[in-house]
Amino acid sequence: MMVQIGLIALLVVAYVIVSRILKSSVTLLGQKKYANEVRITYVSKMLNLGFTAIFVLLVCLVLGIGYGQLAIFFSSVFAVVGVALFAQWSILSNITASLIIFFGFPYRVGDWVKVVDKDDEILGQITEISSFHVIIHRLSGDVVTYPNSLILQKAVVRFENRESALAMSQFVAHDTLPDKVEEQRTTS
Repeated sequence: MMVQIGLIALLVVAYVIVSRILKSSVTLLGQKKYANEVRITYVSKMLNLGFTAIFVLLVCLVLGIGYGQLAIFFSSVFAVVGVALFAQWSILSNITASLIIFFGFPYRVGDWVKVVDKDDEILGQITEISSFHVIIHRLSGDVVTYPNSLILQKAVVRFENRESALAMSQFVAHDTLPDKVEEQRTTS
């Protein structure tokens, strides 16, 4: 019994330390990527939720709860959650894509991008990367909310600045472009 109490105390200390390290690491990464403060908090909470589930599983194992009992419990929970989320599959995929974008998306807020889509030109500046959408302000002034799961599936072109984006636009009258950009178009 004393060994179990000691192991649980050790797990609690490790949980507190690792969760603080996890939170500070996500905060530093978010600041490095110029992520919105709300987004940093959201990603931190999602990762902390997963870490808490692992902690509870480890505590149950230390207390001597059998693998079979844990497997039945967790499979029941996942079945209920799975049925609930199946109807909202796009929401789940956008949340997952949101985490992938946070850690691996090569574009940041403020970048000029073009999402390669044959039906429409989505060219503009990223103004926000939220939990479900990437918000892009187009050159025309329109706002596009592009789902996270779709932006991971499409090719995205990043431009150095607004002038470069203007030069690549299909829909901007090129005679209204600044001379410098027009020169770049004719030389390339």
